[in-house]
Amino acid sequence: MDKIKVAVFVGSLRKDSFNKRLAKAVEKLAPDGFEFQHIRLDNLPLYNQDFDGDYPVECKRLKQEVEAADALLFVTPEYNRSMPGVLKNALDIGSRPWGSNSFAGKPGAAIGISIGATGASMAQQHLRNVLLYLDVTLLGQPEVYVQFKDGLMDDEGRIGNPETQKFLQGFVDRYVAWVAKALAK
Repeated sequence: MDKIKVAVFVGSLRKDSFNKRLAKAVEKLAPDGFEFQHIRLDNLPLYNQDFDGDYPVECKRLKQEVEAADALLFVTPEYNRSMPGVLKNALDIGSRPWGSNSFAGKPGAAIGISIGATGASMAQQHLRNVLLYLDVTLLGQPEVYVQFKDGLMDDEGRIGNPETQKFLQGFVDRYVAWVAKALAK
């Protein structure tokens, strides 16, 4: 079988994003048969129904990348108890115009890291609600709410805490099995 292509949506645009680190850590723990592509979000215009008839190039690119993927991974920080606007905007763009939802039927998961004690849990709950509406088949367990602390992981996604590595490996193993089962149908 060809490699399984995973479209990765990191909801933070920050250069030193903890969520980019988490995405890289997850990628390092995945088996060789998985290929991860980070979807660019920083150049997307704000969704506007006026361009449904003639989508901007950046929006078409996002839709094509999602459609070319076998699976989805959303890695989100928490902004004011919800997902960042840039991530919600990408979801709106990828699911429109009406009847052309690029996310529909794809297996996915939502994870996140934050400096707060609840580790992006509220953002993930809002994100999960939207993803379920968009017909993404979501992995329910394990939920991954990580609190960032110094030394937890470096810029390249190397995990400095053995317990965190074990926990994330458990998530990755479950995600890999989830995706494989969904694609076998």
